[in-house]
Amino acid sequence: MKLDALFIASHPDDIEITCAGTAIKLVDEGRKVGILDLTRGELSTRGNLKTRKKETEDASKAMGIHYRSNLGLKDGCIENTLPNRIKLIKIIRETKPSILFAPYPSDRHTDHINASKFIRESAFLSGLEKIKTGKLKAHRPDKVFYYRHAYDFPISFIVDISDTFARKIEAISCYGSQFFRGNESSADEPETYISTKLFWKDIETRGRFFGFKIGTEFGEPFFCYEDLNINANNLFTI
Repeated sequence: MKLDALFIASHPDDIEITCAGTAIKLVDEGRKVGILDLTRGELSTRGNLKTRKKETEDASKAMGIHYRSNLGLKDGCIENTLPNRIKLIKIIRETKPSILFAPYPSDRHTDHINASKFIRESAFLSGLEKIKTGKLKAHRPDKVFYYRHAYDFPISFIVDISDTFARKIEAISCYGSQFFRGNESSADEPETYISTKLFWKDIETRGRFFGFKIGTEFGEPFFCYEDLNINANNLFTI
């Protein structure tokens, strides 16, 4: 399937937490949007692979995305090796995204750090004709945009997600094994920060903070290494 945008994440629920509002916004605009999870999140403190798979399917439906796949790498051990790069290059060449989204390289989680370089290098190498992947032709995304996890980063632009924030929350809520659900929360599993009420407050506060920066209710920030070509006709909508 040819995609307009491919969001790549270390774990299922990463995209939902960080930039689902933007993914949903692109879907609403008629764009073909997909998500690739690099691992199945098997090291998560709460839940199991069976529940996580069902939650991921439900979240995908909530966002309305057109494609979702899993690269099957080991959680906690995302390695930038040639075999792994070939796996990712095949996905990039199959889906041919114009824009690719990846985690910013500075973060507290080692998977997010390692995944960022792995994705960036694979996206570049995917455009080299002499790297053969069967009948798949070389393809390099026009841009790679980086989304924020735990740490602040230099912001290139912020997307207004005021009209999709509620659906972002709906998508995150699909991961019932991971996040606080009031009386439904499992008492027989260890409590983590994301399974408390504080995490929901963090999601809302973060969204409002970045929305405030651009004069809207909610926003999601992104970084790009390359300069962006802004059409003069759109200057007053930035």
